[in-house]
Amino acid sequence: MKVVAIIQARCGSTRFPNKVFADICGKPLIWHVINRLKFAYTINEIVLATTTNSLDDKLYEWAILNHIPVFRGSENDVLNRYYNSAITCKADIIIRITADDPFKEPLIIDRAVRILQEEKADFVCNNYPPTFPEGLDVEVFTRKVLEVAESKSVSSFEREHVTQYFYRNPSDFKIINIAHTENISNLRWTIDTEKDFFMVEKVYSFLYRETDDIFHMDDILQLIKQYPDIAQMNSNVTRSEMYKNK
Repeated sequence: MKVVAIIQARCGSTRFPNKVFADICGKPLIWHVINRLKFAYTINEIVLATTTNSLDDKLYEWAILNHIPVFRGSENDVLNRYYNSAITCKADIIIRITADDPFKEPLIIDRAVRILQEEKADFVCNNYPPTFPEGLDVEVFTRKVLEVAESKSVSSFEREHVTQYFYRNPSDFKIINIAHTENISNLRWTIDTEKDFFMVEKVYSFLYRETDDIFHMDDILQLIKQYPDIAQMNSNVTRSEMYKNK
């Protein structure tokens, strides 16, 4: 079965425009997101799903230049964009990735994919309820249930946020949640604002090295244990309503 990580990305962020190209250690954020995914051994292909908005021409051209498969679709109907991306690349299993999460953990991704396959689940996640840091969210699902969501999702909220149909109709699917050993969902490891970016920049300055390996969640936890002020840099940023309500 073909496992594809589909990254939703665009340049028109309201709170932090053009953040996908924000420089972290000499490379754009989107490069780091993709680079980390390459360490997940269950992933067969990485696809960038961006919009047809002219603002995203630069992102499309960057993907082509860097030999990243790229699909363009609706800006607001992200579910349809995902669906058509999955059909185009013939994905059997889809991993939903958002381009503002620079600490995506390959170990968690691989665990989620294995559980989906071994348990014959429809949807595997780690945020229902959340126990991992915000930004380490993992959502893995089959193309079959993506087709269900595409055909049955009617609200603009569900169509913008891709997987909300699953959360809103849990009795219709076999859903498995991965829980961390302790609840550390208070930690914020995503980029929505400049405060978030400065926190990420600080972590990368300590841990990132241009080698054939990457730093992991446990490395970040050890770092902020040693330097607790790092975690406080963006602790007062308003969190996603979806994240709080799951």
